[in-house]
Amino acid sequence: MEDTIVAMATAMGEASIHVLRLSGSKAGHILEKCFTPQNRERWSLNENFTLNLGKFYDGYMVLDEVLIGRMLAPSSYTGEDVYEVNCHGGPFVAQRILQACIRHGARLAEPGEFSKRAFLNGKLDLVQAEAVIDLISSRTETSANLALSQLNGGLSDQITNLREEILEILAFIEAGIDFPEDDVETLDRTTLESLINKTLKDISLLLAGSKTGKILRDGLLTVIVGQPNVGKSSLLNALLNEDRAIVTDIPGTTRDEIRESVSVGGILLQLVDTAGICESNDFVERLGIERARKALTTADLILLVVQANLPLTEVEYQILSTYSDKVIVLLNKIDLLQEEQQAVSIYEKGLCIPFSVREHKGFSELEEAIRDRVYQGETVLSTDPLLSNVRQISSLMNCDNALKQSMESLQQGMPWDILSIDIRQALQYVSEITGHNVQESLLEDIFSRFCIGK
Repeated sequence: MEDTIVAMATAMGEASIHVLRLSGSKAGHILEKCFTPQNRERWSLNENFTLNLGKFYDGYMVLDEVLIGRMLAPSSYTGEDVYEVNCHGGPFVAQRILQACIRHGARLAEPGEFSKRAFLNGKLDLVQAEAVIDLISSRTETSANLALSQLNGGLSDQITNLREEILEILAFIEAGIDFPEDDVETLDRTTLESLINKTLKDISLLLAGSKTGKILRDGLLTVIVGQPNVGKSSLLNALLNEDRAIVTDIPGTTRDEIRESVSVGGILLQLVDTAGICESNDFVERLGIERARKALTTADLILLVVQANLPLTEVEYQILSTYSDKVIVLLNKIDLLQEEQQAVSIYEKGLCIPFSVREHKGFSELEEAIRDRVYQGETVLSTDPLLSNVRQISSLMNCDNALKQSMESLQQGMPWDILSIDIRQALQYVSEITGHNVQESLLEDIFSRFCIGK
């Protein structure tokens, strides 16, 4: 924390500009050695939130003409003095400026070190820090909005309120330990039970939204399955709007899994196109079919593609009955139906959509069906605070279990000091979420997932 750190804030490569970030108490001193402003008088005023044009030097050598943004402590991202050097694009120019900063007293930042300093200086909590990662890596508008709502502190406020409720429960119990003979209402076990139940209810509401939050963040693992030549690869290509998979009239063209990602209705689908499931004597095709069957067990969503003008096969019925809770049936090739023909009737088995990849029919209905699966009929706004991070969800579930254990102990008439053990454990778990109480090893793990310069 005493070092001044420097790193590229933009990806290396040819670009119109690159940005380097300096943070630490010596950042201004380093730039005094390397930067000659065009307007010296304005630079010397040491004003905050300014942008200054000038030449960047390494000794007597001019490296580039740059713009330097100045953000002084504590009003900066890290809470320290931060300077951002905007130079011309090209890895050579940026690398020379980076090396000059290091020669004059900075060191290269570790991955995520700027955000780690922001956390340690109280500018972000852990929920907000992890939201920074999610915002950078978001691949849909919905996931970006979710990360932004977390970064703005909505979820942090709810977790902090939970922590305060648990602290109140703990204070209540401590009073019972310190004053066992005090016969006042605040030491009544019924009141304690009410406090714990209220906190459990609040936790339950947050956990209820965590499934939706995780899907919005990570996407749905979506397996496209069906008989050979029913249009699975054509569906993949249509969803991606590109010819990703080979499509022919020859059954068994797809032998292995094809994995791609696409946003459908604001939901990220991790698509897996599989080999057609059927009986086969071809060794390679059988391997592909086996992989398709395994993919079904791990899928969040299964798109079962069947041919609308043919009766269901035994395999299709088996998939419907085994995975009915996560199957959407696409009655494909309805364009081949004659006027007197009816599409195969399987509506009682699950959600079915009349579909035609060739004529692009049924795609809006599929989008609506996917959104209904994710939101389960509830209206979820992009500003709603939703848990979406596995670490955070796990900690809150552990907190929930500890409180439930304390409730069991309370109902069994356990003494106050025994009750406090589970409540303290619950407090530890909820404090891990925002970072009120966190081990250094966890911080290292979280911030190591950041890129250098963030």
